[in-house]
Amino acid sequence: MTEENGFAALGARPETVEALAAVGITQPFPIQKMTLQIAMGKHDLIGQARTGTGKTLGFGVPMLQNVKSREEGSNGVPQGLVVVPTRELCVQVASDLEIAGKTRGIRVQSIYGGRAFEPQVESLKRGVEIVVGTPGRLLDLARQGHLNLGQVEMLVLDEADEMLDLGFLPDVERILDLTPDERQTMLFSATMPSPVVALARRFMRQPTHIRAEEVDEGRTVPDTEIFVYRCHAMDKGEVLARILQAEGRGLTMVFCRTKRTCDKVAEDMNDRGFAAAAVHGDLGQGAREQALRAFRSGKIDVLVATDVAARGIDVQDVTHVINYQCPDEERTFLHRIGRTGRAGAKGVAITFVDWDDMPKWGLINKDLNLPFPEPVETYSSSKHLYEDLHIPVGTTGRLPRASRTRAGLEAEEIEDVGETGRKPRKAQASRRTGGASGTAEAPDGPALPKRTGAARQRTRGSGAAVGAAPAFSDSAETPAADGDAPRRSRRRGGRGRGGSGGGSSQA
Repeated sequence: MTEENGFAALGARPETVEALAAVGITQPFPIQKMTLQIAMGKHDLIGQARTGTGKTLGFGVPMLQNVKSREEGSNGVPQGLVVVPTRELCVQVASDLEIAGKTRGIRVQSIYGGRAFEPQVESLKRGVEIVVGTPGRLLDLARQGHLNLGQVEMLVLDEADEMLDLGFLPDVERILDLTPDERQTMLFSATMPSPVVALARRFMRQPTHIRAEEVDEGRTVPDTEIFVYRCHAMDKGEVLARILQAEGRGLTMVFCRTKRTCDKVAEDMNDRGFAAAAVHGDLGQGAREQALRAFRSGKIDVLVATDVAARGIDVQDVTHVINYQCPDEERTFLHRIGRTGRAGAKGVAITFVDWDDMPKWGLINKDLNLPFPEPVETYSSSKHLYEDLHIPVGTTGRLPRASRTRAGLEAEEIEDVGETGRKPRKAQASRRTGGASGTAEAPDGPALPKRTGAARQRTRGSGAAVGAAPAFSDSAETPAADGDAPRRSRRRGGRGRGGSGGGSSQA
């Protein structure tokens, strides 16, 4: 990679180029090539591109270009602000910006719910140049006088369509009102529903709209091979267990619509010998981060998640995404399968469609122009399943003991994050065999009243599926989103045609 074709040629600071090169990032992606020079000129910008195409550096490099470091006169009041919809995305974006700004010593602070206020407040008191945060916690700290947004020169709204789905746009508007009118504003989103367009028109000044894809390019990721199977609910576990033994399978994400199904699938896979863990909104922040760290480090290789993880998880080497339950709309389908086939890598996306899901799938298939109007009926013994996914002949529904080499979730310590409203939980709890979460069977949103007393954390097999914990109690909040602030009734508009959106819009 020559400097003439890299970030330096686009005008990035030498220190930023050096910091990125140190972690092997030298080639800008299309969205970055198209946005950097416009953004570094301090123009408002709307960037639209599919997930996994490099949007973070598309706004991160310009933000680092214009903020001052301590040596350059920073007074410690945030100059850059990135607003994101979920905790996982908050952590990921803050990490990326910290890496890119390391050479200059740019201080980046993540602000999100589920963690104690005090460390975040202390960090803000010491001074930061860039804040990355979720809407509720940002507003809480601003109202309490801990977060000064009066000197923000560049504001980024990342994954704006997801903030719409989660009902955060009113909070986003309040945050925008706390920042200077003369700021630079950038909005990044995979899709542009009308409420997001209206937000852009109200708060942005003559923005340049950039689409980082060709006109004839499909909406799915071109490097992801898609398979759709009509599966019987009673056979899904057997089918999944065989797919997890496919040749070349690396890290795998399995998506479920509900928290209870998520727990059941993770526990079932652990019982079959796989190293799996669950991530959903009933888990405490410490447990969620424990599972994600174990997944990134390879201690587990199967992450079973609700749509709380559909955005914001950028893990290298995710080779397979499996929709254990059919998504409710095409946008959710795109966000789920976008966890693989990222940054030019190859990926495999598999969707199980129940008989009852056929009308829903028909809409998704039509909207995305996919060639699966009638998914082939598939069982764990179906020959085409083995051939399609390169599963060795003779594979059974249990992982052979010789292949159980992952350390499992128990090998990853759970961090005491000072979760508000809950006592720290031990990393390893006693094994249990009861129901998964003690909540009603519902999409991963606000936890319904418990029927079986305090929820428990469980460990199972080599991978230790994590069961549900009490919902976050900062306030009357939605733990599955970002656990930040009281939440009003959810917005009903802006849904796709694939149903009500209950499972897809509540992370």
